[in-house]
Amino acid sequence: MEDNSSAATGLHSIRCRAAVCRKPGEPLVIEEIIVAPPMAHEVRIRIICTSLCHSDLTFWKMKDFPGIVPRILGHEAIGVVESVGKDVNEVKKGDTVIPTFMADCGECEDCLSNKSNLCSKLPFSVSPGMPRCGTSRFTDLNGEVIHHFLFVSSFTEYTVVDIANVTKVDPAIPPNRACLLSCGVTTGVGAAWRTANVEKGSTVAIFGLGSIGLAVAEGARICGASRIIGIDVNPDKFETGKKFGVTEFVNPRSLGDKCVSQVIIEMTGGGADYCFECVGMASLVQEAFTCCRQGWGKTIVVGVDKPGSLLNFSSYEVLHRGKTVMGSLFGGTKPKSDIPILLNWYTDKKLELDKFVTHEVSFEDINKAFNLLIEGKSLRSVIWMNN
Repeated sequence: MEDNSSAATGLHSIRCRAAVCRKPGEPLVIEEIIVAPPMAHEVRIRIICTSLCHSDLTFWKMKDFPGIVPRILGHEAIGVVESVGKDVNEVKKGDTVIPTFMADCGECEDCLSNKSNLCSKLPFSVSPGMPRCGTSRFTDLNGEVIHHFLFVSSFTEYTVVDIANVTKVDPAIPPNRACLLSCGVTTGVGAAWRTANVEKGSTVAIFGLGSIGLAVAEGARICGASRIIGIDVNPDKFETGKKFGVTEFVNPRSLGDKCVSQVIIEMTGGGADYCFECVGMASLVQEAFTCCRQGWGKTIVVGVDKPGSLLNFSSYEVLHRGKTVMGSLFGGTKPKSDIPILLNWYTDKKLELDKFVTHEVSFEDINKAFNLLIEGKSLRSVIWMNN
């Protein structure tokens, strides 16, 4: 069993502010908490800013496990290393880092392969604790344990993250842009770039034009797709989609007797080369699969459906049509090697991160960011911890 004892002598607990989810669906409570020192293979990070992802909203509402309270949500962030536990050599105090829910241990067969980003040593899960030991580094002032979220928990001034979930980055990158690569933008861009490997001149169909779907469009644009078809029931999203490279739009509610797959097949003369499901609905995965081109069409599942959802495909479609269905967790990207590439793309003006940020708020106004997302008025709200 690994020795997870605390690092060097002299490290103490920190008292700081955090936005704690005390009851599902109710406003977060900003309160003082205690953050323990990092144990072996862990770092304690001072969060500079964090952004709000739809997954935070999903788990904020969740009443049954894996929803759990009290909990510190948040998983898109950037910060500075405040202290390190033992056996941490990759970063040091003062380094700027991006935490991610996906581990990249650099040691297991998956992490050493260019075929997968799914770490087998520290696999992804919705655990309420740290990945190696399952315990928490957070307590409230009464000594009650506060649970972690997606191995990050960024809605706090200080957090503790495993070194496998931390990527060192250039501190010159604006933090209110770099934090977006902690989850959403990397997931969407990576799905087009890494998972699908969209080729120049290809045709792409995207089901759902939320922030993830728009990030897929951005990735497809960067890859050189000639046609990017956005599918969404909200017509207001169509104008926004143009900024991300979407060239054509389909509203399923205005097709009369036709289904979406029929329309896409007609529009593309046989089906799209790549179809991305970014909503998290089994029925849409099947619709996407139907409208991807026979012979080489790929359907990439990006959206997170409810637990237990099943896909139902005709074996004829799979065998006789030569189509592929692929999952894409974190866009198929390896955090430690691919996030720096994406940041370079931003610096070179290839990846346009600015257009994802629609609002910026102070930590005290974090519940305002939740309301903006609930009302459909924001893509990404950046929350500054000390502005």
